[in-house]
Amino acid sequence: MHALTLPEPIAAFFAAEHDTDRLAHCFTARAVLKDDGHTYTGIDAITAFMAEVSARYNATSVPLTLAGEDGFQVVRAHVAGNFPGSPIVLSYRFQLDDDRIASLEITA
Repeated sequence: MHALTLPEPIAAFFAAEHDTDRLAHCFTARAVLKDDGHTYTGIDAITAFMAEVSARYNATSVPLTLAGEDGFQVVRAHVAGNFPGSPIVLSYRFQLDDDRIASLEITA
């Protein structure tokens, strides 16, 4: 099996999943994150949400596949943690702006 090669901002996002200081550097200033019916805009809102999710679920994500789709980079990842239905495969739909994440939508 070969390792999945992700674009740098996406690789940095998954590497920093429990480190909000590192996560903050992954996003543009006006980035938008959508997850579970909620929208978070800006680095402060995104990192606050990610910190709360990390503390609550202690989930780990392992990227499985990467595909380009209508200008987005879509990663399917195996996610396991302290939440109902764990483990699950989630889709992470990234829109990149140079070396940062401009938008991210996470869906089941």
